[in-house]
Amino acid sequence: MPLETAVPVVAPAVASRTEARQRAARKRRFGIYGARAAVLVAFLGLWELAARTEVVDPFNFSQPSRIWAQIWQWTTHGTAQGSLGEQVGYTLYEALTGWVIGVTAGVLLGIALGRIRFLAEVFGPYIKVLNAIPRIVLAPIFLIWFGLGPASKVASAVVLVFFPVFFNAFQGAREVDRNLVANARILGADNRRVTLQVVIPAATTWIFTSLHVSFGFALIGAIVGEYIGATKGLGLLVAAAQGTFNAAGVYAAMTILAVVALLTEGLLTLAEKRLFRWKPADAGDGR
Repeated sequence: MPLETAVPVVAPAVASRTEARQRAARKRRFGIYGARAAVLVAFLGLWELAARTEVVDPFNFSQPSRIWAQIWQWTTHGTAQGSLGEQVGYTLYEALTGWVIGVTAGVLLGIALGRIRFLAEVFGPYIKVLNAIPRIVLAPIFLIWFGLGPASKVASAVVLVFFPVFFNAFQGAREVDRNLVANARILGADNRRVTLQVVIPAATTWIFTSLHVSFGFALIGAIVGEYIGATKGLGLLVAAAQGTFNAAGVYAAMTILAVVALLTEGLLTLAEKRLFRWKPADAGDGR
């Protein structure tokens, strides 16, 4: 009888503590979002005020109201190169294609060299030399090789994406717990199964870490390629706005690019959380 009366007393207490933690987590999350919004509003407000009072030169630095007007004009009336959606889609196509190719090549080669020491010793010096080359300067070369089309921008994105993904995959393959590999071999796993069932899952966290950074690099590669020479894209909008001394147009294209990057980062973060839902949440994570 005492046990029967103790159960309904403890359960509500546990439930109330759980609800309190959930409310505290929601409150903290809303507080973070509110602080972020306040910082953005304060920054834009100070920028607008400084431009209107000519503390900064509005011709060179523009102002948020002009930037918004430029975005609205592009959205409603299009750009000289076509609709705004077409420019965004063109840049996204180049960046995504280069990102997929760079990530695939980086993961495959990183895992291969991380698992096979002979390959790492043979190709390691060449990869280090290639990594030391400022890869942005390759964009004009790709333009000469592949022309003004998307191929030259995809190539620029690939070389920027490949190396961070490769080094993370390589390090992830090297950092696999030796006990896990030994246990898998004891259970009869061959090299192929060890790689697929032990090494790659263990290196996935390293690989996902590089994916967040690498897509930004893919966008940079596409934009730089379009800025140097293209027929469409956000980089061409930046170049055209700069050529006409339209600071608002430059900032407007940069703002659109930032929104695209943030949306992509959000999708990657969502995919990572779903894939690693077994991991405990980081208490210091502000996302």
